[in-house]
Amino acid sequence: MTQTYRIGDLARLTDTKVVTIRYYERIGLMPEPERSAANYRVYTKAHLDRLRFVRRCRDLGFSLDQIADLAALSSDRQHSCHDVDNLTRLHLAEVEAKIADLKALAAELRRIGAQCEGGTTISNCRIIEALDRS
Repeated sequence: MTQTYRIGDLARLTDTKVVTIRYYERIGLMPEPERSAANYRVYTKAHLDRLRFVRRCRDLGFSLDQIADLAALSSDRQHSCHDVDNLTRLHLAEVEAKIADLKALAAELRRIGAQCEGGTTISNCRIIEALDRS
């Protein structure tokens, strides 16, 4: 007999909130599950595998639209990997741009933090002055 899961099982096995699983179903990232006689959602290993795929993509920072594209591409095992490679390269460029922005932010915070004399009053605080000038 095929292993089946209820939504709570899926949530626990993937560390995903039930509401998130329902949302993924609503937007089409997860296939619609069958319903039991009592109208409970009945999930299969395919659902578990898809949810793990979605979670791993989210962990890597892919957007929901990108995950939908990756999921569609992954369902056609004969499709060229070129599209997956392009999508991944685009995402990597976005991540690298965010890293550059965060490094600039860290440098700015270090710069204004270095102006702090500590122990002074707010009226003489160099950090507050720097923030007011922005």
